[in-house]
Amino acid sequence: GFRHYVVNSCEFNSSKLNDIEYTESYYYNKLEYIRFSSSVGKYVGFTEHGIKNAERWNNGPEVISRRAEKERYCFRNVGNDVEAALTKS
Repeated sequence: GFRHYVVNSCEFNSSKLNDIEYTESYYYNKLEYIRFSSSVGKYVGFTEHGIKNAERWNNGPEVISRRAEKERYCFRNVGNDVEAALTKS
C-alpha cells in the first residue's frame, strides 16, 4: 500500500523565539517530497511533485499560515517542554 503523512516539529535550544525552528514535512512512501522551514520562510520541494506544490503554496495563503506556526505552535509549547525537562533532570 501507499502511505502519506505529515510531520510537524519544533527544534529549539532555549525558549527564546529566535532559538526555535518550526518545520512541516510531507512524506509519501517514506520519501520527503516537500518541507516548510521557518528558518527559510517558505516551502521547498524535493521531488517533481514537491517542487510544483512548493511553487503554488509559496504564492498562496498556505505559506502565510505556516509562517505564523512558529509562534502559535512552537513558542507556546516550548516553555512547557523546557520546564518539564529541567524539573526532571
